[in-house]
Amino acid sequence: MGALSNVYDPEEILWKGCPCGLHATMYEHQAALSGAEGSRFYAAESTQGTAPRDQGPALETLSDLQSPASQSEGPSWDNQEEVMVNVAKSALLKGLFGTDMNRRNFLRAVGSTTAAAAIASVIPIDKAIANILDANGPLEKTNLNVGFVPITCATPIIMAKPMGFYEKYGLNVEVIKTAGWAVSRDKSLSGEYDAAHMLTPMPLAITAGAGSAATPWTMPAVENINGQAIVLATKHLDKQDPTKWKGFTFGVPFEYSMHNFLLRYYVAEAGLDPDQDIQIRVVPPPEMVANLSAGNLDGYLSPDPFNQRAVYDGVGFIYKLTKEIWPGHPCCAFAASQKFIDETPNTFLALFRSILDATAFSSAAENRSEISAAISPKNYLNQPTTVIEQVLTGRFADGLGNVRNEPDRIDFDPFPYHSFAVWILTQMKRWGYIEGDVNYAGLAEQVYLATDAAAVMKDMGMTPPTTTYESYEIMGKTFDPTMPEAYVDSFAIKRG
Repeated sequence: MGALSNVYDPEEILWKGCPCGLHATMYEHQAALSGAEGSRFYAAESTQGTAPRDQGPALETLSDLQSPASQSEGPSWDNQEEVMVNVAKSALLKGLFGTDMNRRNFLRAVGSTTAAAAIASVIPIDKAIANILDANGPLEKTNLNVGFVPITCATPIIMAKPMGFYEKYGLNVEVIKTAGWAVSRDKSLSGEYDAAHMLTPMPLAITAGAGSAATPWTMPAVENINGQAIVLATKHLDKQDPTKWKGFTFGVPFEYSMHNFLLRYYVAEAGLDPDQDIQIRVVPPPEMVANLSAGNLDGYLSPDPFNQRAVYDGVGFIYKLTKEIWPGHPCCAFAASQKFIDETPNTFLALFRSILDATAFSSAAENRSEISAAISPKNYLNQPTTVIEQVLTGRFADGLGNVRNEPDRIDFDPFPYHSFAVWILTQMKRWGYIEGDVNYAGLAEQVYLATDAAAVMKDMGMTPPTTTYESYEIMGKTFDPTMPEAYVDSFAIKRG
């Protein structure tokens, strides 16, 4: 799906969880030296129409040389075997040619009939498809390590352990508390974690080689939407106008985070240059409150529960929920390497289903109190249950003398819209984390597995969206995912 589209092309819906596997120049952002003059992050965290099964190896239905409108009707989701035959053929071609462009060029050169005959002469396509269709066998492994950073954004990944969602799908998952995102990234890259709770920009950055060696990574599901806030120290009660923040030091949990990009967006809209008028430090979430209390930070844009904990400890107040900046924005994600998906497809699918199931349970307001009690113990979030419950239920004290009712303070919606990824990439381009020409849609569709999520969600009885791209209104400015470069160019404050 190299071209941007607003609806699914059934011929391009590839189920990466199947046994057959998955199938812009971008530069690493220059890391600032700790303590260096003008450093952006000087306290940065560091670590080292389809053919039925009996029609044989005809490949015409897999050719995307024609526009979708001119093709025959795609596979019906009510006919699962028909869907899987189509998926299997697509995956075989992608395995042979590597990219859609190679496949298109080959088909253009020799024609689909000749192509089918040539491929069938060396590969028994019918037999391969049959093996794929019959591959719903046992899990390749049942003992898994899944990392998480102790924040409420990870609620589905965490609660799935004490509330039995992993066991429901035949898995024995060890959820491992991790201090910060660089550690989580590196343990994932080393294979110590089979999958992990990540920030939504991280799989894009890992795949592009921004901040680490380029490694194909995937984001099958969003963990949470909303759920963050800007907190200011109590000494700044008189500075609730962001134009008064010049010279402030703010904390964010990681460079490649929605927290960093939303804070930059917000202060820039107020006329402040985030690289010149304020300082931004990377601070692991569990250390946010202590740094605010000690005066090392004037404020932070952080995941919860550390916004609410600042109020609980009397050291800060909630200035603004991030849903007031961008309603429904993504934050954290369930992420896994392409290698994990390819080598253990049945295990991956079981894990993916358990996460989707847990996310659906977490999204129901009536379950939030029970979940709060399950995830607050020391081995998970290590927070008072009342703090977690204020976050998850949306009834909370804001540190300004108010008790607010915001049921959507945090929510849990797993669908990984491609347009989320495109927006994130525009901000990476805007602030110099990536340079040169960016294949926005191509990278978004490679990493964010929206079409796969839709297929699995539908199979589980859920109702996924019918589009993978949406426009957003962010602080009065419209984001159109079909015009990313124009969006980057429209900002007065940016790098380059």
